[in-house]
Amino acid sequence: MGIFSRLTDIVNSELSSILDKAENPEKIIRMVIQEMEDTLVEVRTSAARTIADQKDITRKLKRLTAAQADWEAKAELAISKGREDLAKAALIEKSKVAEMEQHLSEELEHLQQSISHHDDDVQKLEGKLREARAKKAALNARHSTATNKLRVRKNLYDGRIEDAFGRFDKVEQRMDRMEAESESYELGKGRTLAEEIGDLETDEAIESELTALKSKMKKTEAKKTAPKKAK
Repeated sequence: MGIFSRLTDIVNSELSSILDKAENPEKIIRMVIQEMEDTLVEVRTSAARTIADQKDITRKLKRLTAAQADWEAKAELAISKGREDLAKAALIEKSKVAEMEQHLSEELEHLQQSISHHDDDVQKLEGKLREARAKKAALNARHSTATNKLRVRKNLYDGRIEDAFGRFDKVEQRMDRMEAESESYELGKGRTLAEEIGDLETDEAIESELTALKSKMKKTEAKKTAPKKAK
């Protein structure tokens, strides 16, 4: 059984209220749309039958109108020939045809009212169907957004990320060990002869510069303390 059982249920329904109460709104809205589409087909099919009946009755009314004119002409002919009995019989037949025409006219009026109601029902149903499809599109958009957010959150808090960082740490530790191993080969090595001689040469140059600087400072100090000659 569908969500709706009658056309009036669909027309008077509040989709938002139905979806708010539903445990699975997406499933419910699909069922609602399917029910509306099926009902719309039924309404259009019924309307088509009614329109066909209308056309059939309209054709019959035209024939009955022509039949009345024909019986009236026959009655006139009978009177002109002095046959009032035949004229009365012709008028009786005309009356029967007129009665049939009256019944069909009333039926045609009912059919026209029914077609008008069908048109109103189709308009209302199509409006509800547009509303349902819009809500379906909104639900799909919300579902897509929620799914993307959930996927991002899962990725953020996924243990695999922590594992990746753990592997980074292990790589850094491995690099530290390799660098340390390389540096360890430098340990225990003495200075080369060239390096030691170079240091001696540097020390000698510094000592010479230091001696010269001391001598210069002594001369400067001596000049300051020497007595000035009288003019």
